[in-house]
Amino acid sequence: MTINCPASVEGLLLTANRLLDGELAGVTTTGRHRGACLALRTALELCVDRTLKVALPGLPHTTSSRAKLLLLHHSTAAETARHAKALWAQLSLGCHYHLYELGPTYDQVRAWRAEVDDLVRELAYRSGN
Repeated sequence: MTINCPASVEGLLLTANRLLDGELAGVTTTGRHRGACLALRTALELCVDRTLKVALPGLPHTTSSRAKLLLLHHSTAAETARHAKALWAQLSLGCHYHLYELGPTYDQVRAWRAEVDDLVRELAYRSGN
């Protein structure tokens, strides 16, 4: 089954909600949780990209999310940048499979979903979007 969702922050947040609500048949619970983590992490990355484009217009293109998160300290409040980096790290762990770890729980992913929503609003406010 293919979902046609635009590569936008709003579309990715909607995809995460759909995965968490179990709207996709044939996907395991763990798969839905990991998929939601990936959608949330990608939404956060897109929002960071937008913020950096506005704050640092002459910035050369970089594909490293870690580098972008470090640069975020120069364009937002330090607390917001720290929160974005910590949340990105948690979501990265949540969307990768490890034999020695249980996947993220529904409650964890829901909490991360709320945090991403708050950060998206905060970064959009700071970048004027």
